[in-house]
Amino acid sequence: MADSNKDTLRRIANEVVNAGKLELADTLFAPGYVYHGPGGLEVTAPDGFKQMIGMFRTAFPDFHVVIEDIVEEGDRVAFRLTSRGTHKGDLAGIAPTGKSVTLSHIVISRFVDGKCVEEWQTFDEVGMLRQLGIVTLPLPTHA
Repeated sequence: MADSNKDTLRRIANEVVNAGKLELADTLFAPGYVYHGPGGLEVTAPDGFKQMIGMFRTAFPDFHVVIEDIVEEGDRVAFRLTSRGTHKGDLAGIAPTGKSVTLSHIVISRFVDGKCVEEWQTFDEVGMLRQLGIVTLPLPTHA
């Protein structure tokens, strides 16, 4: 019996992202894969995904994601995940701060023939930079 798309996403989270088995991306993503991220970031092909995850695993050697909620409807899977890590390596030119971050993400993934072909992700980039001490914006006040 073929894995469901939810099972494939769990493999991506647990084996590719958490365990660092980046080579598995070649079997779980379609060759024409496209990732749409915050700030207009676009990554293509399994190699682009592997480079992006490699960058985060270098910047946060203890990088770990947990899928909190997951829903499948037709060819799409929507999921909420939490990521955590300690900033011990370069992150796109940001020197290591030694600070820990916790982020919440929402991702919608589209599948064709059991492979991920496209994803849309949102997460709080400003919140990440705030946790790293890079951005010091005032927190909202409540009346």
